Amino acid sequence: MPIYTFKDKQIDEVNSTQFSAEGIQERADLQAALRDKISVISPDTMVIAEEFSGWTEGARRIDLLGIDKQANLVVIELKRDDTGAHMELQALRYAAMVSTLTFNRAVEIYQQYLDKRGLEKSAEEEILIFLDWSDPAEEQFPTDVRIVLASGDFSKELTTAVMWLNERDLDIRCVRLQPYKFGEDVLLNIEQIIPLPEAEEYQVKVREQAEAQRAAARSSKDKTKYRFLGEVYGKRQLVRAVVTHYVQQHNPTLEMLKQIFPDALHQRYGVVAPLEKAQSVLEQTEYARYFLDEDSILKTADNIDIAICNQWGIGNIGPILEIAKNQGYQIDEV
Repeated sequence: MPIYTFKDKQIDEVNSTQFSAEGIQERADLQAALRDKISVISPDTMVIAEEFSGWTEGARRIDLLGIDKQANLVVIELKRDDTGAHMELQALRYAAMVSTLTFNRAVEIYQQYLDKRGLEKSAEEEILIFLDWSDPAEEQFPTDVRIVLASGDFSKELTTAVMWLNERDLDIRCVRLQPYKFGEDVLLNIEQIIPLPEAEEYQVKVREQAEAQRAAARSSKDKTKYRFLGEVYGKRQLVRAVVTHYVQQHNPTLEMLKQIFPDALHQRYGVVAPLEKAQSVLEQTEYARYFLDEDSILKTADNIDIAICNQWGIGNIGPILEIAKNQGYQIDEV
């Protein structure tokens, strides 16, 4: 998209250029500039690592790793060319690799980053201030992993792939960085092209509706009911009944409960979550992903109100049944 100057009632086009033509290096120049002004491509984000490679396999590195105000990890990949060059595939690999980062590990990573840059700050204190948390909340971190791709331009193949992935509940943003030459200065037009900012809220709602429809379609293919303690339940209600009975019988802390019903059983929402997090998910998505009626809210031994996830179907009920069996519960298919 061209840009223009307007002076003395005249409109003149400013010539576009390329980063390479201006001698702007991808890592030494562009990445360094964005690192210190990350809000121009990813608002409400704090960079906690640069050239991050915290896994043991391979030598690949995340250009910039950040966190946002919602406690999401943010994988940021940069290219100075005009196609994006498969950067979405790289970013997906990186997102999977960092998805298991704990809060304490994020603090360690950020402290190393601060020390390397000679910034005398406490990583934990800076993160808590940024997230507006009074204390670390390990069970609430990370909420999810977002991806931001920033490039001189993007190929049609890449944008098509990103839109398809976003329709399936990922959060990937494409930000175009177009340089212009104006006299001796290089101007930079920064434009989010996926999702379009004015349509982003609508697209999020459409994506949530599509996911709900897919989940309904999956669950509708299997109508199996289960008998537990003399009552017959569908899959969602069965999980609620099993977890509720366990809490009432054993009075565990939240940590102990998650050891029995680990978050990995439902990678996006976990089996249980603090009530505040469950309500936050409802506010953000406009869909209740947890049982939030008053009778379904439980309290743990460490005095935390919790809600039980209601996103269960034929594809993920199996491990719950196995855990229930290991705890001595008898569950029969009807």
